Amino acid sequence: PSIHLTVPCGPMSGDSTSPANDAPGAAGPVGVRTSDGIYLEAEVALGVAPGAAVVLAHPHPAHGGSMRSLVTSELFGTLPGLGVAALRFNFRGVGDSGGAHGGGEPERLDVTAAIGVMARLVPGVPLVVSGWSFGADVSLAVDDPALDGWFAVAPPLRILPAGLLVAAHDPRPKVLAVPEHDQFNPPERCAEKTSGWVNTRRDVVAGGDHFLVGRTQVVAGWLAAFARDPHPPAAP
Repeated sequence: PSIHLTVPCGPMSGDSTSPANDAPGAAGPVGVRTSDGIYLEAEVALGVAPGAAVVLAHPHPAHGGSMRSLVTSELFGTLPGLGVAALRFNFRGVGDSGGAHGGGEPERLDVTAAIGVMARLVPGVPLVVSGWSFGADVSLAVDDPALDGWFAVAPPLRILPAGLLVAAHDPRPKVLAVPEHDQFNPPERCAEKTSGWVNTRRDVVAGGDHFLVGRTQVVAGWLAAFARDPHPPAAP
């Protein structure tokens, strides 16, 4: 079943597509092309001497999601100041990206293409993919060898069939940041759905709902720490 929700969008304060070389978190456009030949609109913010890199995947295109949706924008604006380079992109059919929305399965190629670009831009540091909502589920269906881990923010775990979530049984580390009051996949339900997942930690965002109003900076700190040091979670 699909998720019926509207995702808050719009640029955050200071959001820009024009690079400013003297600003550590300045954003600039970057070219991303998928293996099936689709050009994706994307931006990168490298910061200064980043110690890690993150690819950000946005929420559901059919419900207003884009790379400028609020949580994605706040993470993109915050991570470079925490020593983590960030790349955000529009899925196919969104904004200036080519192609058409495909429901999640073809969007896996979009995430893979973005990972490839980031791996070339910032080599030699840990590389993590982090999606929010729809973007979380699609990211969990990508097992690119360049990845060091997954950080899924409010994953609904219902966009794609469970069998496509290849991260579930991958030995590389995963963190699921689950809002305490998530309207679509609250912590108890998420724990049930992922009880058999390998090397997975579930962190509850206290007081947060699916849209993480007032909680995004907390998640940004968790994501930056995980990206810089994505070691397997300690056994319970």
